[in-house]
Amino acid sequence: MKKQIAIVLASTALVCAASAADKFTGIITEDMCGSEGHSAMKMGPPDSKCVIACVKEMKAKYALNDGKQVYVLSDQKTPEKFAAKKVTVTGTLDAANKTIQVEKIETAK
Repeated sequence: MKKQIAIVLASTALVCAASAADKFTGIITEDMCGSEGHSAMKMGPPDSKCVIACVKEMKAKYALNDGKQVYVLSDQKTPEKFAAKKVTVTGTLDAANKTIQVEKIETAK
């Protein structure tokens, strides 16, 4: 009986830990320009066409710039429709790799 209770408690803890997603708000951009944005190229803020072109033609990856850090997104398809827009990404951060395992992306309120 004690063993069964221990297994149930351990399973519950794993489920709770696995579902602990955070929310990150920022601009969908790409990882090549980083936190400097497009100002290094004297282009001003990124527009959606520029972000999409960098990803497709320069092999950049979609990323979220929260104003402090740039995080590469695990989902490389959904961000295209949000390129250069402010969004909230729900997911799990891998701080060592500066990557967000994306669960959901939605327009920021």
